[in-house]
Amino acid sequence: MTQTRHSEKHFTSTEVVRDIVIGMSDGLTVPFALAAGLTGVVAASHIIITAGLSEVAAGSIAMGLGGFLAARGDAEHYDSERKREQREVQTLPDREAQEVAEVFESYGLSPEESAPIVAALQKKPEAYVDFMMRFELGLEKPEPKRALSSALTIAGAYIAGGLIPLSPYFVVPQARTALLWSALITLIALAVFGFFKSKATGSPPLRGGLQTVLIGGLAAGAAFLIARLFSGTPG
Repeated sequence: MTQTRHSEKHFTSTEVVRDIVIGMSDGLTVPFALAAGLTGVVAASHIIITAGLSEVAAGSIAMGLGGFLAARGDAEHYDSERKREQREVQTLPDREAQEVAEVFESYGLSPEESAPIVAALQKKPEAYVDFMMRFELGLEKPEPKRALSSALTIAGAYIAGGLIPLSPYFVVPQARTALLWSALITLIALAVFGFFKSKATGSPPLRGGLQTVLIGGLAAGAAFLIARLFSGTPG
């Protein structure tokens, strides 16, 4: 009897998707709000393009730097906790063994059932510490190049998102007309972005698209109203 090989597909790029979401969502909303606020002050699209591109450049750098520092902080925290666990394995072996046994007990194993597993792990110090890092502290080892890749992903996503609401201003010279197209294109981009984001993470795509439009639209609308308020022009 021929057996069909079973293969499971699991989504394993949550950190990359998170970085794309952070960069793209801000890139779609912030430049749109800036352009919309400036539209009430200036009539020429080229001025809005200059200001918008400056914001996209500054925003992508700031967001990328934030992603870099956050990922670097995660790596430093992991290294610090790992060194602490390595010390405690040497200086407090009984307490560490009890903590590992408690992890197994939380999964329904009795002390008698977990004892030989704990003893086997103690014979492999690195695996022992790996187990405690993951199951006791809930920490996964960061990828070595995670900080740089996070920075580049967030910055790139911000630039890609920021150019979308600015694109009508490149082809429509009248700023107010370009604003209408910008609003329409931004909403469509939010829907497409939410759809594929949800599809990649296994969530219902249509619901994800609608949620992204609603949340992103509210954020862009709020930012637009604030920008118009401070610009001193009527809505």
